[in-house]
Amino acid sequence: MKCRNCGAEIAANALICYKCGTATSEAKIKPPARKSGLGPAAIAALVALALALAAVAQQVACPSLL
Repeated sequence: MKCRNCGAEIAANALICYKCGTATSEAKIKPPARKSGLGPAAIAALVALALALAAVAQQVACPSLL
């Protein structure tokens, strides 16, 4: 059989082409779709970063308050 991508002669029972790596058949199980957007961990990290920056900005603006 010939590879549908590169045309190389491959074995009839091959799962992928040895030359270019293209699959010889369609996947039976599709991978899950990626969700776009920020997850809860990323949002928590951004909030923590914002609080830390606010604390540093306050200390730089008013160092005599300590």
